[in-house]
Parts: sequence; C-alpha cells; structure tokens
Amino acid sequence: MVDGMSFSGMGNLYVQAVPPPDLNKNTEWFMYPGVWTTYILILFFSWLIVLSVFGCSPGMAWTIVNLCHFLVTYQFFHWKKGTPFAEDQGIYNALTWWEQIDNGKQLTRNRKFLTVVPVVLYLIASHTTDYRNPWLFLNTVAVAILVIAKFPNMHKVRLFGINGDK
Repeated sequence: MVDGMSFSGMGNLYVQAVPPPDLNKNTEWFMYPGVWTTYILILFFSWLIVLSVFGCSPGMAWTIVNLCHFLVTYQFFHWKKGTPFAEDQGIYNALTWWEQIDNGKQLTRNRKFLTVVPVVLYLIASHTTDYRNPWLFLNTVAVAILVIAKFPNMHKVRLFGINGDK
C-alpha cells in the first residue's frame, strides 16, 4: 500500500495502446515505437562513417549519404513489390512497400515522416556543398524522384508501364 493506493490499482495508470489493424508483416515493423528515431540515427551514423572512411568534406559526405539513401529507399520502398512472407497468399504481390504501408491510407504520420526525411537530407546536403554543381544537380534529382513517388496522386501509378504488372 502506497499513499492509500494498492499496487493492484497501479496498472490503471498506464496507457493501454491498441496496435493498429495492420496485419501485413512487411509493413507492421514501421509502427513500432522508436523506428523514426532509429531511422534518423542510422542516417547520422552513416554520415559519420562516410566522413571517417572516405575523409571527404562534410558536404560531400552528406551528398553520398543522400544518394545512397535515395538508391536504397527507392529500391525497397518504391520498386520492389510484394512481401517476403507466404502467409499473405499473394494479396500484396502487385503493391510496393510504399503502397502497402498504413494499409494504403494516404497522408498518415508515417508517410509524412518518410516524405520529410529525403527533403531534409536534400537541404542538408545542398547547403553543406554550397549549392555547387554537380552535387546540387544529383541531390535535386534524387529528392525529386523520391518525393514525386510519394505523392498521393502517384498511388498505384506506373509511369509508361514501367514496373507494371505483366
């Protein structure tokens, strides 16, 4: 008994979080607490590693991180379709990870976060390279492709049939 309250009543002080109804194993990991922080830390430590290993300027290191981020996220979020799990019985085979996240609902907090990250990376990389070419051009192309691919109007759209279903 603490201050007139029993320990059995302490359980009611905690928030009972109900997991979202996303049963897709391919995207449910992004709902876990701390994923956003981990994502940002991975980008920062990637910058430190590039800065240390290659011995380049901070701006060049941010540009390398930005371009690598572009290549990895475009491949895994916007190009590769389906899931690696057999339990879904192929219902996600025609969808990219981006189209699967949040059950396809647009403008969610997760989607906004994943749209802001490449923009912030672009701003950091462009500013730290003093907006010089060719780095500005490469950073601009990378951010443009990633942000346009995330537009709600681009949901399930395959430009010129590229990466379309057979």
